[in-house]
Amino acid sequence: MAIVDDEAHLRETVSRALRGDGDRTTAYTNGMEAWQSFEESLPDLVILDIIMPRMDGLELCRRIRGVSQKVPIIFLTSRDEEFDRVLGLELGADDYLCKPFSLRELTARVKVLFRRIGARMEGSGHSEGGDNVAVGSLTLDTERFTAAWKGLPVRLTVTEFRILHALARQPGYVRTREQLLAEAFPQDSYMSDRTIDCHIRRIRGKLEELDTAYDGIETLYGLGYRLRGE
Repeated sequence: MAIVDDEAHLRETVSRALRGDGDRTTAYTNGMEAWQSFEESLPDLVILDIIMPRMDGLELCRRIRGVSQKVPIIFLTSRDEEFDRVLGLELGADDYLCKPFSLRELTARVKVLFRRIGARMEGSGHSEGGDNVAVGSLTLDTERFTAAWKGLPVRLTVTEFRILHALARQPGYVRTREQLLAEAFPQDSYMSDRTIDCHIRRIRGKLEELDTAYDGIETLYGLGYRLRGE
């Protein structure tokens, strides 16, 4: 697991807390230092500050997403502004925390992300496999967390996959933002409706890259979203 932040005290504090939970961590002082390491081998998860010297967190997130949609990314930001949070999610981050934050909350969110990708199965041994779906030209494989449109792979983050899968399980039915939040973040109650809107916009954009005529996700203002059946 990688921690990328130019604040030495924060790096040490976060590393200590995660190691106390049994996680192995590597800390980096800026985005460029981290990227040079990631070119050799990507970490299991990245905790990433936004404002850093040499390469900021937004650019590092872009580079990570250019080679992998699977690595969970948590943004840290000292600027509690909607711009920072929304832009981070649009770039493909899975979560964010505003400084100052509780270490207990951070470690809890790390555990949730690991559970969602199956990297660490805790407690019940629950698996999401066996619930694959196909809606027209769209297919979703929950064993591998992969999606395809007309046979072409759709590069989704874990969160995007969970949201699209929730819509695809009930094509033609409206899913509210609250329902989609519960699907994408089953153990978290801190996310806002705007989070779902950001992820839906990214999902649409990725499908439109493969098919410029794609319009399968319908917005019902005041209600939520619906995946059109074919």
